[in-house]
Amino acid sequence: MLKPQKKFMERAIREAKAAKRMGDYAIGAVMARGNRIISSASNRSIRDENPIGHAETLAILQASKVLKRRHMSDCVLYTTHEPCPMCSSAAVWAKLNGIVYGSRVSDMNDHGKNHGNQRYSWRTIKISSKEIVKKSPGKIEIVKDFMRDECKKLFHS
Repeated sequence: MLKPQKKFMERAIREAKAAKRMGDYAIGAVMARGNRIISSASNRSIRDENPIGHAETLAILQASKVLKRRHMSDCVLYTTHEPCPMCSSAAVWAKLNGIVYGSRVSDMNDHGKNHGNQRYSWRTIKISSKEIVKKSPGKIEIVKDFMRDECKKLFHS
């Protein structure tokens, strides 16, 4: 059973705050292997005008380069927000051991409805990471709501 570590989510939160300072969505991600961080990333979709520049995909890509392999069954993705279907699928293709996330897709949805604007819409595709993983060929353990309150504080307009 996966036991999430606070230090990894705290680093993801720092990455999210860095993304916000740079004018992007405040989302951060960390790839951990054992007791150490392999990679970390801030969301870059707005900054780079890149629709796939999500923190999770960037952290997975960077970890793959560091480890020099595409399959990382000994790694866990920590992310401040529940991964979207694209990012959840990237975790599946990378054969990750686990995903640990803070706020939920429903949290983002609610925030977007109440505080979204033209620049920060907080759009979501209403498919949970659990649903993506459940329909995939591999087994990825998911821990949700880890440090959820801290991660929800990252939402902004």
